[in-house]
This record gives sequence, structure tokens and C-alpha cells, in this order.
Amino acid sequence: MDYRDSVFLTVAENLSFSKAAEHLNISQPAVTRHIKEMEERYSTNLFERKGNKIYLTKSGEKAYNALKQIAQQYRELDFEIGQIHSSLSGEFKIGASSTISQYVIPKVIASFHKRYPKVQIILLNGNSFEMETLLLNNQVDLALVENRSSQSGLKYKDFLNDELIVVTGANSVYAKRDYISRDDLSQLPIVLREQGSGTLEVIKAALSKQGINFENINTLIHLGSTESIKNFLMDFDGLAIVSAKAVKTELFLKSLIKLEVSGFTIPRKFRIAYKLGHKSRQVELFENFLLNYNF
Repeated sequence: MDYRDSVFLTVAENLSFSKAAEHLNISQPAVTRHIKEMEERYSTNLFERKGNKIYLTKSGEKAYNALKQIAQQYRELDFEIGQIHSSLSGEFKIGASSTISQYVIPKVIASFHKRYPKVQIILLNGNSFEMETLLLNNQVDLALVENRSSQSGLKYKDFLNDELIVVTGANSVYAKRDYISRDDLSQLPIVLREQGSGTLEVIKAALSKQGINFENINTLIHLGSTESIKNFLMDFDGLAIVSAKAVKTELFLKSLIKLEVSGFTIPRKFRIAYKLGHKSRQVELFENFLLNYNF
């Protein structure tokens, strides 16, 4: 593609000359010059200004849609030729929330690596809010999160269903119960994830939907990982709310016991978060691999 086309796409996706300049690492006057040259080529305005904001004109929208398709065709061509010569390589960074990084994504990365051994993935982990912050600061190329809220400047795509469940330790006084009531859930001692955790955010929303005030539940302690919660439950007469995917082994071995809560479930989605704009072909390849992975 012509470099001016790339500049135009970047301006169109950010609707900002200054942001495009920052993204492309060129000056704002250079961005303005490239857009002016494109407008002269097509003898029409591609952008219009309303107050402090710019918008695509009808001609601009048509140019954007066409150039996006052309850009995608170039990426597909690069990838297909790379595959012919077995030369697909590179590096990218994924930020994954704690539950996803520990219990979901490692097997996906291992499978991806077998297929594309020359592509190196660097995995960073923390809670969902921390991973979104890394993404916004361009410190990772992709974030995998488990929260419900959405950050300004990011787009999200679901990739896997999950469920949060209530569990207790096998030695707990509550282990012999088949179910607990909503009142029990409010009153019995419970251990939960820390502030900023996507799991905690989903729990708060689910409790609120059930008319349960989060501030009134009997939270004994907040811990920074599901692993620490599982270990805590081994000698704790109380409950925890964790991802079903995080306790599959413990439930099978019966070291943890699942407790049903009458009329209460907490389904959620694991999501891919990404910034608008250009994605490397390695990131696009991994995203497609993840979306089609047989979990």
C-alpha cells in the first residue's frame, strides 16, 4: 500500500491528526500533508471538521472501506507467502487476567507454538484492570480479561464462557450441605479476590442483581489469586466464589465441594480486549487461533 493510504487509515480510525501522528511516529504537519495529497488525488474532501472534532465525509467513508479491504488483502498475502517459505516469525505480548493466565491460556499458547514455532509470545499476568491499563499504555498487544466493564478506547470480543461457583473446603463444616440459601451467602464467612479483579467485579454485579448488598456480606479476607484462595479453603470454615475452570481438579478430587445456591448462578464471558487500529499479522493470527480453539 502507498504510505499515504496507511496514514489515512490511521487518521480515520483515530479521528484525530495528533493521535495518528503519535501512532505513526511522525509529525502532525506530515500527517496533514499526506491527507491533503490524498484529497488532491481524489479531488474531494475526505474529512470534515465540526468544532474540535473531525469526521469522515461520504467520500472518506468509501475510501476507508476500500482501503481496509486492500490492507487486509496485503496482510493475507504476506502471511500466505510467509507460510510457503515457513518464515512466519516475530514476537508479541499478551496480558492475561489471573484466572485466564493460570487455567485457560497456557494450553492455547502451547498449541499455537507447535503450529507456529518461530512466533514468540510473551505472557504477562495480573488482574483485569491491570491488563487493560497495560494495553492502553501499549505495553501489551492484546489483553484477555474476565471483567464486565469496558474501558474507553478499547474494543472487546467474547472468546469463552465461564461460570463463577460457590465452593467450600472438604473439611469445612459446610461441606456436607448440598446447597445454601441466598441468606447463607450473605451471612456465612467468605473469602474473595482483591479489588481490581474481574472476578470480584462480576461477583458484585451478580449480588446486586439479586438484591444483596456487597458491603453487608461477611467477607473475611480478600486474596490476590485463585490459588491462594484454594489453599486458604483447606483450613477455613467458610465459602469462596471462584471460576469453575479454576477448580476442576479440586472438585474431581473432592478436596473442594461445590455448593448450589437456590435461584442463583453467575455466568460470565472471558473476553479479548484490543485497541483500535493496526494489528500485526502475528496478533491477528493468534486471535483467530484463539477464537477457533476447541476448549
